Amino acid sequence: MIARRAGPVLALAATLIAGCTVGPHYTPPTPPAPPSANFVSTTPSTASTDQPPGDWWRLYDTPALDQLVQQALTHNTSLLAAAANLAEARGALSLARAGLYPSTTISASAQYGVSPDQVFANELLHEGTPSPGAYYSPGLDVSYELDLFGRIRQTIAARKANLEAVQAAEDVTRVSVAGETTRAFVNACAYAAERDVAERLLTLAHETTETTVREARDGAASALDVARAREAEAQVRATLPTYEGQRRTALFQLAVLTGDPPEMISKAADDCRAPPKLTQVLPVGDIQSLFKRRPDVREAERQLASNVALIDVATADLYPTITLNASASSAASSLSGLGALSNLSYLVGPMLSWSFPNTLTAQAEIREAKGTASASYANFQAAVLQALQDTETALTDDTNELARNADLVIARDQSRTAFDLASKQYRDGSISYLNLITAQNDLINAEQTLAASNQALASDQVTLFKALGGGWEQAPVVTAPPIIDGRSGKSVPVR
Repeated sequence: MIARRAGPVLALAATLIAGCTVGPHYTPPTPPAPPSANFVSTTPSTASTDQPPGDWWRLYDTPALDQLVQQALTHNTSLLAAAANLAEARGALSLARAGLYPSTTISASAQYGVSPDQVFANELLHEGTPSPGAYYSPGLDVSYELDLFGRIRQTIAARKANLEAVQAAEDVTRVSVAGETTRAFVNACAYAAERDVAERLLTLAHETTETTVREARDGAASALDVARAREAEAQVRATLPTYEGQRRTALFQLAVLTGDPPEMISKAADDCRAPPKLTQVLPVGDIQSLFKRRPDVREAERQLASNVALIDVATADLYPTITLNASASSAASSLSGLGALSNLSYLVGPMLSWSFPNTLTAQAEIREAKGTASASYANFQAAVLQALQDTETALTDDTNELARNADLVIARDQSRTAFDLASKQYRDGSISYLNLITAQNDLINAEQTLAASNQALASDQVTLFKALGGGWEQAPVVTAPPIIDGRSGKSVPVR
């Protein structure tokens, strides 16, 4: 009868316990909706509203680049560290979930001597000092916290949101690794192209110098003309180490990004002589899809959710904690005596713990948690605005560099035409040597400026794709590096 009456009461208590939480209820914030669904810096000639693919680097149609990015997304050391951080966050979540289950402690002791109980009993019976002997005592303690005010459940919610934030941070790293690997590759190619342009210009300047020297011997040119020609040639030659140094730096960076030592330079990147170009306008999508793609926005929102849940955890400390405890133990001078009821002791019952009436510590922790959550909300807003700023800035830089590059092509072509005409007129004696050198220097500057613009344009496109937040959707799973046991030398996996 008692059990039948207690059933509904226990069920009601369980329902109340499951639904009782304290602190604010969390609702994910919605990113602000700009007046226009599209980016203000897009033009039909430079960008489309098509959604960018997750593996955006494949738009360059360069198999060597695809292979390098895939290698970086698997072996990059920053990603290995991010995978380890993810394993740590999973461990914290498992630790929080352990609070849902009873905690158990098993103890056992085997001792020799005289116990205080024996001394006390002999004194009561006036039997003198007891003889030493064996003493065995096993025990079991079980405790279970009733989560009346949601402290355990909200701790789990906080750790789960934190795990999701760490997963988003790993995706942020993936975006960066994919982007910087692509940038290092295109930079290596672009600097090689600039070096090749400088070598062609050096050949041109050297031919002019030789012609000037011959004409000086014939009396048709002065020593000043020879000095000017040699100066122009030396100026061009001086650019070669710079371009080669920048190319090698990009190759070293590419090797490290893919998880290799700097000296393990990619042969494909080393052989590349021109940066890959897109054959279509850039697909950039719209603003709302940007917020879904950017993992840093997701990371900020999940961190906010975790910190709001921690307010609930701190608030629960204002209320009592009730723990159901049970313990049983036995003590005997022989192993066979441990099962005797006379040697068995046990305790069962609830225990209440409450920091009351002094709640100053709990109130301070609540204020601290609220401040942390408020800062997280500001960080979320900042992440949203930063995503917009990054994308609009990258679109503007790319659009302007495209226009500049087109004009630089025209300027280079006109400079080449002018130099060809100046060379012919100089040979005919209709213009001075100074005009020839001026035309040559203009061509050199035009060629070098155009080559630098090609490099900047390729880098701007990579910056734009990074700002759009792609590169993590189809990335391979990275396993945290194992811990090496110093004694056995064996690997201990990290999960």
